[in-house]
Amino acid sequence: MPAKKDNYGADSIQVLEGLEPVRKRPGMYIGTTGPSGLHHLITEIFDNSRDEAMGGFADHIEVALLPNNRVRVVDNGRGIPVDVHKTTKVSALETIMTVLHAGGKFGGDESGYKVSGGLHGVGASVVNALSVYTQVWVHKDGDIYTQEYSQGKRKAAVKKIGKTKEHGTIVAFEPDIIIFKEVKFDFNWLVNMLRQQAYLVRALRITVIDAREAKDLEVDENTFYLNDLNLQVPSQTFFFENGLTSLVKFNNQILKPIHKNSFYVEKKVEGVESVEIALQYADDITSRILAFANNIHTPEGGTHVTGFKTALTRSLNAYAKNNNIAKNGDETFTGDDVLEGLTAVISVKLREIQFEGQTKAKLGSVEAQGAVATVFGESFAAFLEENPDDAKAICTKVILAMKARKAAKAAKDSVLRKGALEGMTLPGKLADCQSNDASESELFIVEGDSAGGTAKTGRDRKTQAILPLRGKILNIERARLDRMLGSEQIKNLVLAFGTAIGDTFDISKLRYHKIILATDADVDGAHIRTLILTLLYRYFKPLIEGGFVYIAQPPLYKVKKGKEILYFYTEEEKVKGLGKEIADIQEIEEIKDEVLETLEIENEEKETVGKKAKISIQRYKGLGEMNAEELWETTMDPEKRILRQVNIEDAQEADKVFDMLMGTDVPSRKMFIQSNAKKATIDI
Repeated sequence: MPAKKDNYGADSIQVLEGLEPVRKRPGMYIGTTGPSGLHHLITEIFDNSRDEAMGGFADHIEVALLPNNRVRVVDNGRGIPVDVHKTTKVSALETIMTVLHAGGKFGGDESGYKVSGGLHGVGASVVNALSVYTQVWVHKDGDIYTQEYSQGKRKAAVKKIGKTKEHGTIVAFEPDIIIFKEVKFDFNWLVNMLRQQAYLVRALRITVIDAREAKDLEVDENTFYLNDLNLQVPSQTFFFENGLTSLVKFNNQILKPIHKNSFYVEKKVEGVESVEIALQYADDITSRILAFANNIHTPEGGTHVTGFKTALTRSLNAYAKNNNIAKNGDETFTGDDVLEGLTAVISVKLREIQFEGQTKAKLGSVEAQGAVATVFGESFAAFLEENPDDAKAICTKVILAMKARKAAKAAKDSVLRKGALEGMTLPGKLADCQSNDASESELFIVEGDSAGGTAKTGRDRKTQAILPLRGKILNIERARLDRMLGSEQIKNLVLAFGTAIGDTFDISKLRYHKIILATDADVDGAHIRTLILTLLYRYFKPLIEGGFVYIAQPPLYKVKKGKEILYFYTEEEKVKGLGKEIADIQEIEEIKDEVLETLEIENEEKETVGKKAKISIQRYKGLGEMNAEELWETTMDPEKRILRQVNIEDAQEADKVFDMLMGTDVPSRKMFIQSNAKKATIDI
């Protein structure tokens, strides 16, 4: 074997200057270049404005979506400094926007920021680096200053452009299409995020505007808040006086609280500027915990959540024991027991904050755990003693959860005993694939035995498994685990996945890395798909988060045009492919003479009209109507099929939607259906 040439020397080492590292590896700074990373850009700029409000320097923030994929964020704070920085020798504004780890939050009290979310000094510069256009206007000391950038580089020096009576900062940016797969902002996501922030900062007014469709929108250097222009576009303004308590009530609006008084505490302790917690239990089997650190949402939790859960479990166990509530004194509540039905908001503010990663999804500050545990533990214990009726209702709820947990364990053990997921007989209806490599294996969950039979015949036996479901599965939104595992269909799904369920769930044992829902294109098919997605979201969420769940999109129409066969997946595709006059033909009698001059149409009984080109249009109502060859070609062939990956953009919003659609609140579900009916594309 010839020796490889060694060219590895100093010249091989690449040094990235300025903001080049951000453009080279954007995922390191914003997590992903998909939708979540795109929206994270807004969060980074908003956080800077929000920090001004937290410091007491601003009381109104406006975020607007503009035409041409631009975003505009305005605050009436102090305005970014524009004088020359002594180290960089350029304007402080240019330094903040073009240099990593440059910001005003490192100085603590000297800069006026006791607490802040943007401590790393990378937010604004990262947004600038990943935008094809960025411009900042600073209203400060009676003057307006501005600077424009592109891909992180300034286009000119900071310049003074006029006089102003306002004070604050305006940042406008347009994400770079080279970096992001698709630049499409979600107004509903923005509304939910900003509503959340308005609850967290008292006396802060937040306005959100969708001006993407605004015609003849004129914004110049003298325009401060767009809301003052009275644009006829969607907009909302948030201002909440009751803070976290209002946020808890908002999240419980479609649920039934089980106790009258909500719990709330806010307290400062040594090493932590503020611990603020609000909670309320509802008649539900899921939990909702929203956690924030310096008003940054931490969806992955962290030390503050750990401290909260520890204190919650300890406090309820102590109260139950001291008041002889639990029948068996030896029994203790677990963390899962006390979380069932809980809606809680945890907010901590620290001077020196540490997150695990630049996206700030998880708090790492050690001092937060002890502070939260102490403040919440003492206050919640007092709340239980001072409100005996509320305490009794909460403990009754927790005892019910404990009994359900034990019943579920017994049911699970009976279903999965003897190493069920390590070789026990798989469901009889499952036609498994030959491959033992999960990375190449696919599980098609199909509706009914008819579709199952066709799919089994048409599949690639090496990599594709088929599991038919008979009828609609159990709605698990309000069903506990023991009842779930009494359902044969759900039991089959659990065994087929191989991951187990509940506290024994292990994603490493997943038998298929593609779980594909292939239901019919009608109302029943949509309902079955929603029931399965509810199950996956509530009990197998890591499968969705890991990108293992897909929805198959079979064709709606098969068109024979002479010897040519065409498949159309939507009504719009059919019209585009055939022309509206032909696509609209429903029955033989509707065919016009001029059409017959060039076409011959066959009806379902193959009765021929005309003499020239033969065209027949078949509408598929279900997968069972296809033969094996058609099903393979259109829905199962990896080279030709259309699969839509299921993902969770906003977990909080997803919770609300599942609660609304699958829960017991009929009025909310009716309102949702009426509001969104026009968006549905389901054939009935």
